[in-house]
Amino acid sequence: MNKQWALVGGIIGLLVMGAFVLVKLSPEKSGVAIGERAPDYRLVDLQSGDSVSIRERARGKVSIVNIWATWCGPCKEEMPAMQRTYAELKDQGFQILAISIDEADAKDVLDFTTELGITFDILHDKSGRIQQLYQTTGVPESFLLDRDGVIVKRVIGAHDWSSPANKKLIERTLGGGKALSTAN
Repeated sequence: MNKQWALVGGIIGLLVMGAFVLVKLSPEKSGVAIGERAPDYRLVDLQSGDSVSIRERARGKVSIVNIWATWCGPCKEEMPAMQRTYAELKDQGFQILAISIDEADAKDVLDFTTELGITFDILHDKSGRIQQLYQTTGVPESFLLDRDGVIVKRVIGAHDWSSPANKKLIERTLGGGKALSTAN
């Protein structure tokens, strides 16, 4: 009977030790809540064709990570306001990383953004995995990141990024302020 308990104890010990090792060796977990560092992910930059990392691209800049698609009417609606804000604040360290989840070819996505006069970064994730990683509920969905890659604001749906309140928030974040905001 003692051998059986020793065996059970040994098995339980191995399971606990295995769980501990799995937790320690698992990839870095990032949340998508305000105040947490945004998850990293590699995407294709449609202008250059290079594979880029969200964290590398956003490092040291205030960034909007915008997840969108060409077939999405609200996405098309919000892009001109994003372009106006980008044009006004890009020289201060502001950028937009617009991530298309279209299954279409890169040319179709670029043609769409050219038609709208978009000059900010257009990235592409044909797999749509970015939606799972960022826990989106649809498109468009946007995340304002500070210079350290921490989520300052999360917006579900089309949003007027050129509104005075949003420009003020972006400018405050550019200045180093940690103004955290919850808005839909």
